[in-house]
Amino acid sequence: MTSDPRAAERVERATKRSTLLVATIASFLTPFMASSVNVALPSIGRDFAMDAVALSWVATAYLLAAAMLLVPFGRWADIAGRKKIFAAGMGLYLLASLIIGFAPSGAVMIAARALQGAGATMTFSTSMAMLMSVFKHGERGRVIGITTAAVYLGLSLGPTAGGLLTHYWGWRSIFFLNVPLGLFVLAIILWKLKGEWSATDSGGFDWPGTLLYSLALLMIIYGFSVLPAVSGGVLIAVGLLGLAAFVKWETVARSPLLNLNLFRGNTTFVWSNVAALINYSATFAVTFLLSLYLQYIKGLTPQGAGLVLVAQPIVMAALSPIAGRLSDHHEPRLVASIGMALTMAGLLMLVFLGNQTPIAFVVAALMILGSGFGLFSSPNTNAVMDAADKRYYGVASAVVGTMRLTGQTLSMGTVMLIFALVIGRVQITPPSYPLFLHSVRIAFSLFTLLCAAGIVASLARGKAHRGASS
Repeated sequence: MTSDPRAAERVERATKRSTLLVATIASFLTPFMASSVNVALPSIGRDFAMDAVALSWVATAYLLAAAMLLVPFGRWADIAGRKKIFAAGMGLYLLASLIIGFAPSGAVMIAARALQGAGATMTFSTSMAMLMSVFKHGERGRVIGITTAAVYLGLSLGPTAGGLLTHYWGWRSIFFLNVPLGLFVLAIILWKLKGEWSATDSGGFDWPGTLLYSLALLMIIYGFSVLPAVSGGVLIAVGLLGLAAFVKWETVARSPLLNLNLFRGNTTFVWSNVAALINYSATFAVTFLLSLYLQYIKGLTPQGAGLVLVAQPIVMAALSPIAGRLSDHHEPRLVASIGMALTMAGLLMLVFLGNQTPIAFVVAALMILGSGFGLFSSPNTNAVMDAADKRYYGVASAVVGTMRLTGQTLSMGTVMLIFALVIGRVQITPPSYPLFLHSVRIAFSLFTLLCAAGIVASLARGKAHRGASS
């Protein structure tokens, strides 16, 4: 039999289009929901009588579960097939959304948010690997830029949609909206996306390594969230010992969860991931803090707060495809480092928030933040994936995702720690507004200093390893 080159080319183009479509929609869905929920937090807090720290767990439970499971699911996807894990994750995400929509208490909601994080992790850990499997070097910056723009489009529409939904139909409608969107994604996956990708000939899965890694990360992140209690310090110390044991185990495991060759001598991979960790640690809690600030201090409705918060992700969505293309032709570290510097400038502006701060000042700071993050994210991800061998795309994608989610969790953990120290475990009411505002300023000061360190990490990565993984 002779194959038709033109038919093979058509199949390849169709596979690329379908894969990009699925990854783009999935990239939109989870940040859309997350940013919608941020605007609804005051309403959720009132319905369930949750204090400031408990309210923070609505976001943190999701992030904690996702951070724990990203690398294990990335490895599992490399073995079992990336499309299978992606589809299963989307189904779990939808189930959790339904549970949250009917949640009778804050405790049930937080537990279901953790389940939702697990489902989202299965899509996070596979979508980028799927793209890297079908797009060649020189095309990747463009498609990463497109999916990153979808993330920021979700972040852009989320606050406005969340404000409207909360105002007219209540916060539960945000989670019910996930169901038809997610079913649409599942339909495309099952009917349109042809092919399966598993890039390893080893069928072994490292269960001891998975247990060590997940429990160690759980103890570190949870311990950080309960500081300054003594138990927090103990959990962090035990978690760090667990990570050390995990690294030692991975050097002797027959089929390691995390192949340490990804890191050995790979300066670009290591420092790009460090830069991502710092960037997300410094920026993720911005929307959470500003949502509360705009509604509590400035007296805006959820809808009004959403309209202000949309300034940042709109700029991100506009710049991400451009930044992705730039990173295909120019050194990612330069583009990403400029982005990190702009992010630091935006955070520095927010240090000066007060009762009389004009809304226009907040919008300007958000636009500068959006410019910085838009220039940082796509080039940094492109640098990470270009520095990885194609056999490890699933794990490499999961590592950068873990840096993102761990950074986001640490960002929220920092805010929770500041709230616990400054405000205490009380609901945010007018008598506590001055302490709340003081907490916000402390948080943005710390985040500004973090970004300064992030610029150093971004520049330290050196030149990208071009073509190594084509």
